[in-house]
Amino acid sequence: MSRKILVTSALPYANGDLHIGHLLEYIQTDIWVRYQRLMGNQCQWVWADDAHGTPIMLKAQQEGITPEELIKRVKASHEKDIAGFLLSPDNFHTTHSEENREMSELVYKKLDSAGLIVRKTIKQLYDAKENMFLPDRYVKGVCPNCGTADQYGDNCESCSATYDATELKDPISQISGTAPELRDSEQHFFALSEFSDMLKQWTAGPAVQDEVGNKLREWLDSGLQNWDISRNAPYFGFEIPNAPGKYFYVWLDAPIGYIGSHKHLAKRTGEDYEDTWKSDSDVELYHFIGKDIINFHCLFWPAMLQGAGYRKPTGVFCHGFLMLDDAKMSKSRGTFVSAATWLEHLEPEYLRYYFACKLNSSVTDLNLNLDDFVTRVNADLVGKVVNIASRCAGFITKQFDGMLSTEYPAALIDDYDNLVSAKSIICEHYEQREFGKAMREIMLLAEHANTYINDAEPWVKIKEEANRDEVQAICTVGLNYFRIIMTYLSPVVPQLAQKTEQFLNTELTMAALESPLVNHKIEKFKPLMTRIETSQVEKLMAATEKQNASIANKAVPANAASFDAIKPEIDISDFEKIDLRVAIIVNAQPVEGADKLIELTLDIGLETRTVFAGIKAAYEPADLVGRQTIMVANLKPRKMRFGLSSGMVLAAGPGGKDLFILSPDDGAYAGMRAK
Repeated sequence: MSRKILVTSALPYANGDLHIGHLLEYIQTDIWVRYQRLMGNQCQWVWADDAHGTPIMLKAQQEGITPEELIKRVKASHEKDIAGFLLSPDNFHTTHSEENREMSELVYKKLDSAGLIVRKTIKQLYDAKENMFLPDRYVKGVCPNCGTADQYGDNCESCSATYDATELKDPISQISGTAPELRDSEQHFFALSEFSDMLKQWTAGPAVQDEVGNKLREWLDSGLQNWDISRNAPYFGFEIPNAPGKYFYVWLDAPIGYIGSHKHLAKRTGEDYEDTWKSDSDVELYHFIGKDIINFHCLFWPAMLQGAGYRKPTGVFCHGFLMLDDAKMSKSRGTFVSAATWLEHLEPEYLRYYFACKLNSSVTDLNLNLDDFVTRVNADLVGKVVNIASRCAGFITKQFDGMLSTEYPAALIDDYDNLVSAKSIICEHYEQREFGKAMREIMLLAEHANTYINDAEPWVKIKEEANRDEVQAICTVGLNYFRIIMTYLSPVVPQLAQKTEQFLNTELTMAALESPLVNHKIEKFKPLMTRIETSQVEKLMAATEKQNASIANKAVPANAASFDAIKPEIDISDFEKIDLRVAIIVNAQPVEGADKLIELTLDIGLETRTVFAGIKAAYEPADLVGRQTIMVANLKPRKMRFGLSSGMVLAAGPGGKDLFILSPDDGAYAGMRAK
């Protein structure tokens, strides 16, 4: 019986281009959705741009355009990249839509009627110079949880902690550059604390991964606080009904955007979208998200849904971050690869396949190693899979007028059945999002097919007229292997699958695999996929570095000399090119298992860095916070067993306890941050 499934991906923010870190999740979603469709399930994928909030308003102001103009332009760019990477959402909408306005107001009114909206006066940050309350993204400061500098007023990009802007240390208004003051303001809160028991039960069940459930229990055990869902004007979003000057916080209407997009799709299809969101719905609902937004999707969202009388998600599938050559992608290092730049230099299916090889059902980070990427794609897709077709197709076309054998060799029918029966384990891997395991199983089949062709040697046998029928049978078997393998691979490489269908003159479906393809005419073979050349990757990274440098230069104030873009990475042999920076130590902590190391978080104005320094004999970690030091900012990051060290701290002295860094300067840190 066909399953009914609704899938969503996290909403890309509508103030910038997509990059390959985004694509990790979107490709993961697309593979799973295409697999479900291949199995005959009714699987819809609804999606949207996240179009509200302060960053969008700020960027529009910087560009001298309206927020509406900005989000329209960005949506068009996102849609181009979505098509370029062969993603197949049924609907890609925007949260700045009438459907989402209607649903956000409806959910809010239902929560309010149920007594789950609490109004109370709280202290908020106020910019006295600009005469306005500061939305979260209009203020930056030091994270109250981990001590990382230059963090926004709602969450920390370093440790993923969420907090109120008033909890920031050393807050600075991003409007006037002044320190804000606290003033009274009435705000609207969602009574999240009322759902503690439900959430403890739900997060302990199959809806979330075990490691996610463990993280959520930390928040639940510490006690849930009511959630501030309103923001003061100015704010780009939906105004709260009967609350002039108050707007829905972006994280209230963003997940409701899933329903808004589904409602928009229903207008086109005529379906009853409301049936999916009823509390007793038989439709499976799954969200694909990154680990940085777990709390919004696994605490706030299910509580909102239940409070408003809707169903909760069947599952929330969380993934880790994308690393590039074992380091976090960085614009300052020229490694922040945009989706558009990738498509200018490399095929989308190269990345789709490589991600599939690396993806699993855990929340661990995934590393895109560029050398391994080239080797694996060339060896697997070109060398193993496409090679099967290219080795067999020429004989069928030239010697047999494109016709496969009238019958499948009886001696090999059991082997054919074995390849078809492999779909059970491959499908299970797809279902559980263990794509890497699925790819390994498929490549074993490809190796089996190539071994068969090697042993059969049709290029030798064709030299004897008496072997013609045998050669036709060998190539018929080989192309049937190819058909099976490409059917299994079709969710990952849909464009290659489409070319295969045109070449074999048949559709790739699971049902069709029940019997071999015989007595059938194929089309003349054309190259299905070419090898990746190392030069293509080099050009991609050169273009990326150039693009990142251009962005960095535009973002840096002309008079901020200490904020110049960091120079390219160097080896120690290039020491004469060294880029020295004065850094503020914003956090310091001992390294477990290391006698000499201290983990330092350094603020160099442009960004923060983590550096492991062998100065434990000279300093207590707590005594280092607030001090200045000199660091080598462009030294190539070094992967250690404790983590990635992104630079080197300089100290003077003979060593051991006699090492010295610069003295504290109480005013330096605030001055640097104000810039």
